[in-house]
Amino acid sequence: MAKEKKKLAKKLLHRYRLVILNEDTFEERLSFKINRLYIMALAILSSLLLVTLTSLLIVYTPLKSYIPGYTTTDFKTAATKLNLKIDSLQNVIQTKNNYYKSISKVLTGEVDSIYFNEDSIKDIQPVTITKEELKPSKSDSLLRAKVEKEDKFNVFEQAIFEGSFSLFQPVEGLVSEPFDANEKHYAVDVATDKNEPVKSTADGRVIFAEWTVETGYVIIIEHQFALISVYKHNSTLLKSQGDFVTSGEVIALTGNTGNLSTGTHLHFELWIDGNPVNPEEFINFD
Repeated sequence: MAKEKKKLAKKLLHRYRLVILNEDTFEERLSFKINRLYIMALAILSSLLLVTLTSLLIVYTPLKSYIPGYTTTDFKTAATKLNLKIDSLQNVIQTKNNYYKSISKVLTGEVDSIYFNEDSIKDIQPVTITKEELKPSKSDSLLRAKVEKEDKFNVFEQAIFEGSFSLFQPVEGLVSEPFDANEKHYAVDVATDKNEPVKSTADGRVIFAEWTVETGYVIIIEHQFALISVYKHNSTLLKSQGDFVTSGEVIALTGNTGNLSTGTHLHFELWIDGNPVNPEEFINFD
């Protein structure tokens, strides 16, 4: 065993001379003394240098956006905004097409000349609604009476949410864990699919939009009447601190971020004058 080690060491340390000659005159131009160990060390260092330079190039340049599965918050925000723009453009194109079809039918004599314009056209003939159709049905009237009866005893609604102020459901999903003040769980957890839109429950201004270790991406909004809403464990934030948002506006996408998260869901809190309130008393979660 010792002899084999000596042979291996001798092979690694045995010196060679690399000579560069002039092909015509055989004049020696350059020469290097090398051995196998030197070549192996040079190869390892070159590989490490190449890996380091490649990593730095990817991390500090826009090339990282081309790596499958690697996205940034800015990239996701831009993608969401582009989707909204595409949807708006599709609506504009559909309106234009209806407008051109109407012009074509008038020019070809398929219909008589009628009044229409590019901004309001939906169909060739205007839709007429009779007063009878505007009357509420019996089931609708019963539902309205039931809701009004329940709201009559809602002290919080009468004292705080005056006028047209109302709360919007922040996300579609099932309540996986309800509000429980005894367990110090001052929120409702709503289970959803990943990257579902999270919407502002009311008009307000974003006072916090950052990453936290325990609850991941968190956004907090201050509303009227000393109301504050909190949205935790998001995968992406679409608003920044200081932004003004309207009721029902998309502010984030659901996720499973933070050490305290055990699955994809939205942790939603409501606070009034520094005191937590049960969101299910004011919002009907499906």
